[in-house]
Amino acid sequence: MKGEYHVTNAPIWQWSAVDTAKAIRENEVTSEQVVRAHLDRMKEANPALNAVVVDLGASAMQAAKAADEALAASKRGGGAVGPLHGVPVTIKINIDVEGQANSNGVVAFRDNIAPGDSPVTANLKKAGAVIIGLTNTPEFSLRGFTDNPLHGLTRNPWNADVTCGGSSGGAGASIAAGIGTIAHGNDIGGSLRWPAHCNGIATIKPTQGRIPAFNPSATAERPLMAQFMSSQGPLARHVADVRLGLEVMAQRDPRDPWYVPAPLTGPKPAGPIKVALAKIPEDMTTDRGVIALQRKAADHLADAGYAVSEVEVPDLNKVWQLWCDLIMTETRVLQQDQMLATTSADFQKTFRGFMALANPLDQAGYMKAIAERSRHIRNWMTFLEQYPLVLMPTTVRKTPEVNADLGGDQRVKDLFWNDLRFISSMNVLGLPAAVVPVGLDEGLPVGVQIVGSRYREDMCLDAAEAIERKAGILARQLWQRR
Repeated sequence: MKGEYHVTNAPIWQWSAVDTAKAIRENEVTSEQVVRAHLDRMKEANPALNAVVVDLGASAMQAAKAADEALAASKRGGGAVGPLHGVPVTIKINIDVEGQANSNGVVAFRDNIAPGDSPVTANLKKAGAVIIGLTNTPEFSLRGFTDNPLHGLTRNPWNADVTCGGSSGGAGASIAAGIGTIAHGNDIGGSLRWPAHCNGIATIKPTQGRIPAFNPSATAERPLMAQFMSSQGPLARHVADVRLGLEVMAQRDPRDPWYVPAPLTGPKPAGPIKVALAKIPEDMTTDRGVIALQRKAADHLADAGYAVSEVEVPDLNKVWQLWCDLIMTETRVLQQDQMLATTSADFQKTFRGFMALANPLDQAGYMKAIAERSRHIRNWMTFLEQYPLVLMPTTVRKTPEVNADLGGDQRVKDLFWNDLRFISSMNVLGLPAAVVPVGLDEGLPVGVQIVGSRYREDMCLDAAEAIERKAGILARQLWQRR
């Protein structure tokens, strides 16, 4: 039957976003067929995962029908449609979708109905995307593990006993399972990159200011450093889809004063492009299989013509501590009372672990820390002049068990200081960082992180694609196991 299989001879829900959009534009399938295929996949896969926690199937089918009508009209009139016309996507439940509750995983916010769309939502709709559901996040999106009293625990599709990551854990699990072609997520300490690693998919944490952000439902502005450390972004199974999602999400919106209209493609450096393979700090406890796969990614880049050298990156430990001190100081001063009044005992246990990792800053200390941030950014920008890309771990250890951060302050420290130090450090610097899977270790996905200079997401994604060409699309191995 027309539309059931694409040229790849795979079910519709397994197609890439790029292929799906092309097939719709060329009338190979209708948007209604595509959206129905993804909703059927969600009905099949989501009960075991709890990745999509708000099913927007009814409105999605209406939007798909409208997309098909609009495409027919555009062909009659010679007009163009958007790059994601009729393509199903998901939105993380911590940004505004008009008419839906932005709960951010908090029971007290279950009726926080968005009066309008966030810039990311608006940009996806303008590109023609069809939103099929909202994905899960931990309370206040402030844990690396996706569970909350409102919507419950999200499972990893590779292994239900290990975490799907967080805070964009619902987004990561849904994409790996084949629910939607592109998922929206965001990242203030690793919340795009950690779930991408755990679920064996790709993502990009863009440069601060690349993708506009704002929630019309918000009653107060976020603290300054939280604004500077947080990025919106896409998760997908294919790097090409991440690139397409970035292009769509990065359209201008006047509601974000920090938005920067930088070009998505910059000048190509003289080859071969030098890549710094980040040395692992001696105090880190590592797992041999995970590190071996990260070194395999370095070999893939070398095979693709990159010049890879193992070097020490600038001030990693101090950069991570600065991130922790700044974000926890802002949270303690401006948000802690509300958080503790509205959250579960599980959240509060992890929250105490985070606070134990941070140096509490007074007014002068906070101002000095902001000033110190500029020095670190300058050091990294100078380093990136010599090595335009840095290949580094997402984590140096195996993916931990579900809700591992509930094991007390020392367990929180082990996870976020030892295992994930390379991830959260990048947020305080505001640099772009892609994650791409490189293989499996004991049946679980392992990804690597590629960091570039400001507004050079294109170079990060180019390198990610070079790794992907060797490693393949990891989700296909997951589907073959089923």
